[in-house]
Amino acid sequence: MTAKKKFSRRSVMAGGAALTAGAVTSWVRPASAQGRQAPITIVINQSPWFNGFSGAVDAYEKATGNKVTLDVNPFAGSLEKQRNSVRANQGQYDLLTMNGLFFVEFYQGGFITPVHDIDPGFKLDPQVATFDDTPFWDAQNKTVTSKTGKLMGVPINPNIPLLYYRTDLYQQKGLKVPTTWDELLANAKALHNPPNLYGMVQRGARETTGVTYDWFPYLWSHGGNLFRNEKEGDYSVVINSPAARNALDYYLRLAKEAGHPNTGGQTQGQVIQNLVTGKSAHAIMVIAAWAQMDDPTKSAVAGKIGFAVPPAAPGHMPAPPLGHFIGGIPHNVPKERQVAALAFLRWFQTYEAQVKLVEAGAPPVRYDVLASAMNQKPEYRWMKALGEGLKHSRQMWTVQEGAQLTAVFDVRLNQAVTGELTSTRALNMIAAEIHDIMQKGGYRTGRLPDLT
Repeated sequence: MTAKKKFSRRSVMAGGAALTAGAVTSWVRPASAQGRQAPITIVINQSPWFNGFSGAVDAYEKATGNKVTLDVNPFAGSLEKQRNSVRANQGQYDLLTMNGLFFVEFYQGGFITPVHDIDPGFKLDPQVATFDDTPFWDAQNKTVTSKTGKLMGVPINPNIPLLYYRTDLYQQKGLKVPTTWDELLANAKALHNPPNLYGMVQRGARETTGVTYDWFPYLWSHGGNLFRNEKEGDYSVVINSPAARNALDYYLRLAKEAGHPNTGGQTQGQVIQNLVTGKSAHAIMVIAAWAQMDDPTKSAVAGKIGFAVPPAAPGHMPAPPLGHFIGGIPHNVPKERQVAALAFLRWFQTYEAQVKLVEAGAPPVRYDVLASAMNQKPEYRWMKALGEGLKHSRQMWTVQEGAQLTAVFDVRLNQAVTGELTSTRALNMIAAEIHDIMQKGGYRTGRLPDLT
């Protein structure tokens, strides 16, 4: 594997995986079935799961002899490169790693080639999670659905947030893993001892889906929502509901009573840093950060982090938002490179490839890998929580204006976290601004009256 930017990566383990009895396909067979393919280039973001993905790419190259170049960028830079490439006469990238919040603009713009246009016989493995049907696109109805939509890509990362918590501190204090937000607050307050230890560190900063992504588990699990019924085409904005205000008020209370003194400045990287340095007793963070928790070269709390599905308010279910990635093949690259990109995806979705991915440090997209004997090993203790969390996970939105929505949310929520806006004012402003975006986009929409 070559890369257009230097990066560190976790080595792929030399030994074979402890496969379940049901996994009878050998490592060699799916790899050799690919045949010699044209070299391909994948544009990807530098993220907590990158080392694992690059390790899997190394394994693919060794197994097949095919060459893959990774063009590695910051998150926003990767998105911009993808946008530019698909609009060129000939694309620079053969496989796009599309984030779950922005894939719709590529689908709706006609920039992604449906998989069956490349290979009519391709099948998404039934053990691969479909992430709220997001790999499928019904162009006529502009919606994601496996019933009438075409397969547009293969999931390559199952990012959802889980609750990370300090198992050693729980044992010392006799605490139980929380299933409600009130229980989490109580546990966080019991462990809060600033500046040595914060009860909870939240991702409250303005990033590309920073505080927005961090807050959505609170929103949905309090009974709030962004749109009234997106799947039915009703884009009436209901973000300024009493339930949404309860969710935001709780988020702010947690930050104030048991959180970091600068929650509004905490990025994803800083939250991870607080965890691995032992400065935080809790965080709700994407599963992609798992490998760093036990890395003795990075973590002071190796073996002391537990994982659970995020809590919910009474009467509601947990609702971790999807932050996954889908591998999509652009419309404007030569056919031989499209075929080569699909060969990689065909290999990537196999059980054996997914085991290699886990060994290299990234979570898998297959349910059977999550349920395998691997989850009994201490280093893979997060697998059960991820498998359970995926059952409750939801897509934040499925409109091509996702980048605009994120910009609105990140600014206003951050202003609420920093005290510049009240929760009421922040939600009313979000509702008004998103309603305007939806009106301009021609959606069937409306909005609730302002909260008072």
